[in-house]
Amino acid sequence: MGMATESQFHVLAVDDSLIDRKLIEKLLKNSSYQVTTVDSGSKALEFLGLHENDPNTPSVSPNSHQEVEVNLIITDYCMPGMTGYDLLKKIKESSSLRNIPVVIMSSENVPSRITRCLEEGAEEFFLKPVQISDVNRLKPHMMKAKNKDQQQENQEKQEKQDEESEETEKSEPGSQQPQQQHQQQQQQQQQSNNNKRKAIEEGLSPDRTRPRYSGLTVV
Repeated sequence: MGMATESQFHVLAVDDSLIDRKLIEKLLKNSSYQVTTVDSGSKALEFLGLHENDPNTPSVSPNSHQEVEVNLIITDYCMPGMTGYDLLKKIKESSSLRNIPVVIMSSENVPSRITRCLEEGAEEFFLKPVQISDVNRLKPHMMKAKNKDQQQENQEKQEKQDEESEETEKSEPGSQQPQQQHQQQQQQQQQSNNNKRKAIEEGLSPDRTRPRYSGLTVV
């Protein structure tokens, strides 16, 4: 049962070291996660569909390069070119990716580095070599992010439904008003006709009942 649930989660692992990449991939797969590995921060951004030089504007829609969404990113801190910290910043600066949990790995225990990453938005900071106990700490972050995305999606749906309801309520009186006015005009016209007919009948009734030549006698 747990295996089926965890296999729904997709982890993007980023490390320039082939040995470390293979290790984290094995640990994640043993925990039944789907795994994609890349060897640099720039390739991670490319996989996520984000321009490296413009973190706020996805080149394509997020996650379009893969069939399943990325639920968590785990990246090495020390990498040539773009460090794990730089990758973390770019992800958190992106409106489309900032909700993806990011975990940093490092072989160096530097408190200031750990603090800086956590303050920038990292969920965890693991010391290498990563252990299975570390991997077990990933799932709650993915569950939290998924629930948050679901709540946000439900909220957006509700807001859309509310807007549609308001638009319907606004349009209905406007569309019904001419029809109501026409019905009122018809009723008024009919009443007016009835009054005229009644007046005509009342005006004619004395003539109809008046006896002719009532004052004359035939000789």
